[in-house]
Formats: sequence, structure tokens, C-alpha cells
Amino acid sequence: MYSGGFYPFSSLEEYWAWWSRHIYYNRYDVTPGKPYADLLELVRGRNYFVLTTNVDHQFQLAGFDKTRLFYTQGDYGLWQCSEPCHQATYDNEAAVRQMIAEQAKMRIPSELIPRCPKCGKPQTPNLRCDDSFVQDEGWYAAAQRYEDFLSRHRNGRILFLELGVGGNTPGIIKVPFLRMTAQNPKATYACINLGEAITMKGLEAQSILFDADIGKVLSDLR
Repeated sequence: MYSGGFYPFSSLEEYWAWWSRHIYYNRYDVTPGKPYADLLELVRGRNYFVLTTNVDHQFQLAGFDKTRLFYTQGDYGLWQCSEPCHQATYDNEAAVRQMIAEQAKMRIPSELIPRCPKCGKPQTPNLRCDDSFVQDEGWYAAAQRYEDFLSRHRNGRILFLELGVGGNTPGIIKVPFLRMTAQNPKATYACINLGEAITMKGLEAQSILFDADIGKVLSDLR
């Protein structure tokens, strides 16, 4: 499904037929997986913050405090101007459900193509794929809460828990977590990642590595 998002669709009607299904099945017609429930139980009652590149809303669906979440890469549930002519996002659930209901032969009716309320150009999912990504007020508020959390705790006893970060965007979670661990002798870096559980040279004593399935490890820990 991820790869399908880069397909050169022949029309906006076809593009939105595919994207409405992608959004619907990843964002709305979904229940949170067991690993999210296990992780929530492990952090319940603790002072935590979640930094994620996931865009499927699973953390909130599982019951995590939304004021302790920072979605850096966007949200399937939001649209933005494709230009963008302004820095705002728009909830899309009603529109997505209508597209699902009315599409035929892998196309939506032309009148359902979402357009920017300000400039009239087509809208696009609020996903970071180039420099047109909109960081709205909610994004900046979450970013500030994350920075506030780090400023209070980055030099104390803290666990940087990395779950399944690969080589696609290591600069958002993996590299900063390793850097902050290296700067704080009280910090521990833990990585759960099947096939990619690695740490930085010199941090072995502060690192816990699980070359294993995330779901199994979280279940065993719980």
C-alpha cells in the first residue's frame, strides 16, 4: 500500500479513488494492534512522550494521551492545499467515506475531488513527501510539547526506546536518540528492530538491543 502512493495515476478521479481507499483502510476502518495496547500498559503511570513517523493514528486509537504525541510526518486524516497557498489542514473523514460510497470502476465523481477552500487548487494528503508539506498550528504545538519534555528530562534518568526505525528516515528518531544518549551518562538507549537492532560505537554499555519482533518483545515485557 505504501508503494501505491507513488503511482502516477492518470487522473484525479482515479488518484482519489485509490487514496480514499488507502486512507479509509489505514485510518478509519481499523482497530489498534496488540503491540500498541501492550506498549500503553508498559508506559501507563510513567512520564512518557511518543515521537512517531507513523501517520495512521494508531497511538490515539489505542488510548495514548494525545498531548504526549508528536506525529512528525503528517496524518492520513488530514488534507492540505497541494500548492500549498496557506499553512492549514482539514479533516477528511466525511469526504473519504463519501468517496468510498460513490466511486465506481476505480474512479470517484469529479465533483468529489477535494479542492482548497482558498485558492481552488486540488488538495492532497497531509503527508511529508516533499517541501510542500504543511506544518499547521497543531503540528507546531506538538513539536513544542516534545521539546519541552526533552528540556525537562534529557539530562536525567531517561530511556530512549526506539521501535522499528529503519533506514528511510533515521534523522528523525534514531540519530537524535543516539546523540542524546551519548550526551547523558544517565540515559539508556533501547532498540527493538528485527534485523536492524544496532547502536553507536562507544554506546554499547548504555544500549539494550532486541533483534526480534516488536510485538513479541512488548508482549513478553508486559
